[in-house]
Amino acid sequence: MFPKSVGERLAEARKKAKIDLADVSSRTRIPLRHLEAIETGRYADLPSATYATGFTKAYARTLGMDEVEIGRDVRAELQAIGAGYSQPDYFEPADPARVPPRALAWTAALVAILIIGGFALWRSGVIDGLGGRDPAAIAAGTDVTEQGGPASEATINLAAPAATPAAPPSGQVVLTANDEVWVRIYDAANQRLLESTMKPGDRFEVPADANNPQINVGRPEALTVTVGGQPVPALGIPGRPIRDVGVSAAALAARPAPAPDPSAPPTAATVTPAAAAPAASNAATPAGQP
Repeated sequence: MFPKSVGERLAEARKKAKIDLADVSSRTRIPLRHLEAIETGRYADLPSATYATGFTKAYARTLGMDEVEIGRDVRAELQAIGAGYSQPDYFEPADPARVPPRALAWTAALVAILIIGGFALWRSGVIDGLGGRDPAAIAAGTDVTEQGGPASEATINLAAPAATPAAPPSGQVVLTANDEVWVRIYDAANQRLLESTMKPGDRFEVPADANNPQINVGRPEALTVTVGGQPVPALGIPGRPIRDVGVSAAALAARPAPAPDPSAPPTAATVTPAAAAPAASNAATPAGQP
């Protein structure tokens, strides 16, 4: 009896798990015709041997099978049938499910431009209304008074004290679903930490010792993320799937802050007058007077 081929083993495992081939295509983003070619051993219908190996390993990983063993076996099958399928493994394509969409790359570039523009406006003094001030007076923390003005006129200190930078969040990372959403979390070795559909109210605590945990989720707005009990910004833009986004406390702390709004009006400095001392409520009563 001949041993089963890689395609037969994958098809058998998929049917045993009662998973439709179209569902595998949706999870891995591999075209359905390529999955059918893998199951039937028609490697010639795939773009190349490197794609055959990469697609097959992604298929096996989705079914929870040993992708290393499957990759080794499919390479052996490719070498056995020849037909030019002897490309080196280091050209193996990335898992299609982990390739970020083009829209996400454009969004990241736009956010970077906004941050750089906001920083340039802040450095130019336009936002905080310091344009035209004497730099020496600003550095000294006092406003320039007009020559010949009253000596008793109070000056406004425009140099606001530097805000103490907030400490980066640390502690337990918790993901809470506020709507039904499919989530996949894995570590640097591609070991799955979670892969399921979370219901509203479901919580998942990312293991503190996980090595560079990352997340794939189709609707990032359906998750609320906290670090040490403190909420952090949303993982992505509503309605746009995200992939390979770090969810460790360090990765969440390193996420860029929202860009400042250049159109927001500058906040004017105000002077709060000192409160006058209250007058005595009762006069002293002379001695001997009722």
